[in-house]
Amino acid sequence: MKTRKPTVYFVLLQLLFASFTYGQLQGFEIVNEPVDISDDFYDFTNTYYIASELRDFDPATARGKIVYQRYEYSTRMAFNNMLGALSPVEQNEFPANEYEASPVLPFYLEFISDKTIRIRAKSGFDRYDDEESLMLANGFAQAKEPWNYSHSEGVHVYSGGHGRVEIVESPFQVLIYDGNGRLLTSTNTLRENSGTFTPTLPFSYVRRASDYSRSFNAAFNLQPDEKIFGLGESFGTFNKRGSKVVLFTDDANGTQNETMYKPVPFFMSSRGYGVFMHTSTPITCDFGKYISSVSALMIGDEELDLFVFLGEPKDILDEYTELTGKSPVPPLWSFGFWMSRITYFSEEEGRTVVNLLRKHKIPSDVLHFDTGWFGVDWQCDYTFAADRFDDPGKMMSDFREQGIRTCLWQLPYFVPRNKLFGELIENDLYVKNDKGNLPREDAILDFTNPDAVAWYQGKIRGLLDQGVSVIKVDFGEAAPYHGIYANGRTGFYEHNLYPLRYNKAVSDITREVTGERIIWARSTWAGSQRYPLHWGGDPANTYSAMSATLRAGLSIGLTGFSFWSHDIGGFVSKTPENVYRHWTPFGMLTSHVRSHGAPPTEPWEYGEDFMDAFREAANMRYELMPYIYAQAHDCSAKGLPMLRALFVEFPEDPGSWLIDNQYMFGSDMLVAPLFSDEKERGVYLPEGNWIDYQTGKKYAGGWHHIVAGEVPVIAMVREGSAIPHIRLAQSTAFMDWSVLDLKVYGDVEGIASGKVVIPGASLETVTLIRDGKGYALEEIPFDGQVKFRIR
Repeated sequence: MKTRKPTVYFVLLQLLFASFTYGQLQGFEIVNEPVDISDDFYDFTNTYYIASELRDFDPATARGKIVYQRYEYSTRMAFNNMLGALSPVEQNEFPANEYEASPVLPFYLEFISDKTIRIRAKSGFDRYDDEESLMLANGFAQAKEPWNYSHSEGVHVYSGGHGRVEIVESPFQVLIYDGNGRLLTSTNTLRENSGTFTPTLPFSYVRRASDYSRSFNAAFNLQPDEKIFGLGESFGTFNKRGSKVVLFTDDANGTQNETMYKPVPFFMSSRGYGVFMHTSTPITCDFGKYISSVSALMIGDEELDLFVFLGEPKDILDEYTELTGKSPVPPLWSFGFWMSRITYFSEEEGRTVVNLLRKHKIPSDVLHFDTGWFGVDWQCDYTFAADRFDDPGKMMSDFREQGIRTCLWQLPYFVPRNKLFGELIENDLYVKNDKGNLPREDAILDFTNPDAVAWYQGKIRGLLDQGVSVIKVDFGEAAPYHGIYANGRTGFYEHNLYPLRYNKAVSDITREVTGERIIWARSTWAGSQRYPLHWGGDPANTYSAMSATLRAGLSIGLTGFSFWSHDIGGFVSKTPENVYRHWTPFGMLTSHVRSHGAPPTEPWEYGEDFMDAFREAANMRYELMPYIYAQAHDCSAKGLPMLRALFVEFPEDPGSWLIDNQYMFGSDMLVAPLFSDEKERGVYLPEGNWIDYQTGKKYAGGWHHIVAGEVPVIAMVREGSAIPHIRLAQSTAFMDWSVLDLKVYGDVEGIASGKVVIPGASLETVTLIRDGKGYALEEIPFDGQVKFRIR
């Protein structure tokens, strides 16, 4: 068995990381640049059809038609300043009597639940009236009977237990209220814009002069002080009010820019509603950037399909994930520590690392082989390199005996020198260009082709059958935008869906072979949360990138993803020890945790003192495993993120809506990472009392300056919480779940409570009542299988 020579190894690294001097430039129209469609809505050559009035509305079905009036942009010179405005125009088709000057097109509402409304509109002929959608958990959204109907002059009203919808006939407008009658939002009308000199495009669609294609502008009014959150793994500002957000999957090449590996066409508002833009086309959202009072959802699709959810953040997430799917709980071992780097090249290296993890008592559950386990770098052929892996099956079996699972890297792009390249071409398994050839030099697997999926899953199956536990689903953001896919669609509809199809293909075959729903993926679209889990891309090794990573985690958690991870210390180069030391507990207090990136990443490579600190943070996580596992089950059932914004738990607390550098880890722990070399920081605590997890010191709600404990992070526990702990083990495989400690935080009168689950059982909420100076369980859960020690 051979081990890769160090000289070759470091040449590879230099070539690899030299690429990070380049990034995805914006505005240059280069390959896979995110498509911003907003210019099409401010183009003097295009025609704009503004929703004018509602006709032929049937209250029983909530269906009618919208009359659209034609407009174009015109100019006016005033005081040496050229102004633009929308002006009505006559039709320009010939013969005129064959085409509608003012199109009358379908509009309808559907009532999905007592908290969810669907708004649909057409811009022309549409043969796909209600086709199955991969973004929806069940393929379709089943409509229920309309809410209670009433009518006043020119206004149709539907009232439910949690809100009200009004449809004004002229000028056409949809208004949405909460259950208390408070206006949440409304579509923007031309009449509302007459009082401003800023030309604003109201609720409408555009017809492009270049190709006659059509796209919707779903313009809604924003309320003063309204805040907008979500839209996927966004590294920019947490509150998107005042921002323009482009939803187009992209290899972001880092975590400090505006593009996203994981865009998701869903957002929620501080006003008490959320919106899912049900499409896979490019989307550009202007949340009050152009004009502060209007949210313009510029959607590439020629059909408008919006789901609007009402309620508090938890209600909204529950409703959204009922529609698009909840994240199943990944296997217990996945919640352990994942050890990785760029990259381990051989069985010998893998065995050495596993043995050192055990020698140094670093609790761990997964070893990941990145780009070096097959024969030729970057030419993944789904076969272990025979000259460097004597017996990969036995290696992985031995690892399991040591409590370690194996993860392998791969990607869906095949370079011309890959020995599988010809097989893909011969069997017609690739995305094509207009002529049927390759749109790029690589052959890019076409997941809309069932034969391609079967071929690919066969390759993955072979690895899983050997003993691999999980596949790294890397890349997936570069599906050709102008490509032709086997289902007959172009990248305009398939580019953003590619990650979802990719996630599903690997997750499905993994579940079929191993019985476990687990992948390690980078790219997503709406619905990908059904195929956990995902990690946050390739951050720089800096505190700034660490901070941006947290904002991204908060944002993706607000789009239905319960489970998420990030590379501890960053990815690009060797991590500075100070950054690695502070990033480690942030990672350990995330749903899933991995060290990965440029070497070295192994804690013993940074010296004894650092290794001791790393071990202390890892020990903390492993002792908290019952809490982590219980919170995972709770999140899965409710569509909640394990790493969640404070306002998810405390929606009535105004300060919680302003915090983007702290998070709730589950329902009962608050975490404030350290983003500098300082050992203390300002921390905002929502209303109530909080206990420092490390020091036991008690704090009231409000702002505090807090010094971190021995582990360099500030972790607080809600007073009255019972946090389950387990005896430390070096792997989740070796944990003894028959004895758990329930630690009650705070000296509370009355009761304390917490969530507990054990492998193979259902989630329980345990209640503890005061018993003298201590506490006692009100009821014994799990039929007495577990001995609880209350502390």
